[in-house]
Amino acid sequence: QVQLVESGGGLVQAGGSLRLSCTASGRALSTYAIGWFRQAPGQEREFVASINWSGGSTYYTDSVKGRFTISRDNAKNTVYLQMNSLKPEDTAVYYCASKFGGVGAGGDFGSWGQGTQVTVSS
Repeated sequence: QVQLVESGGGLVQAGGSLRLSCTASGRALSTYAIGWFRQAPGQEREFVASINWSGGSTYYTDSVKGRFTISRDNAKNTVYLQMNSLKPEDTAVYYCASKFGGVGAGGDFGSWGQGTQVTVSS
């Protein structure tokens, strides 16, 4: 089973940018589609974006379209989430997760990272 570790979170002012990384070990990341999710305090976890195994197909929730970009480098066993024009409502713990199959918010995301905190100040 693949193990995932997120990094790159931090504190940023509204309008700023961050790039999150999701690095895999244990199995080749190219085996999996990868999704990014987030959970704010007191709220349910929500889907943010996903990317298929090759990087040729991506999918975003409406609230981040045009601001966030998901990409991957299978040679580095890493998936990225570039977040631009950040808003206070983007504040959350961000998680990456793996699944077999294609992009989309659904499916069995079997392995999860521990999360990285993103805080956007107004």
